[in-house]
Amino acid sequence: MHAFANPARFLKLARPLTAWLGWGGGLLVALALLDGLVLAPRDYLQGESVRILYVHVPAAWLGMGGWAALAAASLMQLVWRHPLAAIAARAVAVPGAVFTAICLATGSLWGRPTWGTWWQWDGRMTSMLVLLFLYAGWIALAEAERERSGDGRLAAIFGLVGAVNLPVIHYSVLWWRSLHQGQSIGLTGTTIDPAMLWPLLGSALGFTLLFAAVVLMRMRALLARQKVEARLRRLAA
Repeated sequence: MHAFANPARFLKLARPLTAWLGWGGGLLVALALLDGLVLAPRDYLQGESVRILYVHVPAAWLGMGGWAALAAASLMQLVWRHPLAAIAARAVAVPGAVFTAICLATGSLWGRPTWGTWWQWDGRMTSMLVLLFLYAGWIALAEAERERSGDGRLAAIFGLVGAVNLPVIHYSVLWWRSLHQGQSIGLTGTTIDPAMLWPLLGSALGFTLLFAAVVLMRMRALLARQKVEARLRRLAA
């Protein structure tokens, strides 16, 4: 990772990679959603409402994956002092929060016809809501540190501590009684029909590529903002 510690070297790679990830992810999402929303069969129990999973599951994955990436960047900032780590964490936080919110919204829409209620305070839904609050808290703390010209250490520590919530989200359906269904895809196999599985995997991969493209765009914007602010400080000195 230290090979990309130089912002110029990072930007040289990030510029073309952003376009490839964005266009590739967008095309894959379009094809996967066309398959999942139109061509894939309806569920024999849940009917047409099951089609929400093609957005809900990738959103849940990216909400959790976003915080895992934020925590990894925080660790790199605290331990290895990587110069782009704080930038990467700030770039990940907003799209991670957006996908977490999408996960909660689509889960509520899915729960209404399936469970008969918009919301249930079970372990999985509650821990995902906590994740959204963690994102909001981290973003506010990071912005406050930036305005005070801090080094971002408090936000980095918060990012590592917040990662404790990730295994709670993952194992909540096993630890507590829950309306939320258990794990459908595992290392030993899956309970999802292939006609529904492949568009789901395509959607998850496509949204992941789009997520990566957005993060790279935000990192480039943050680096440009940092460069402009440094130039203005030199002119004001």
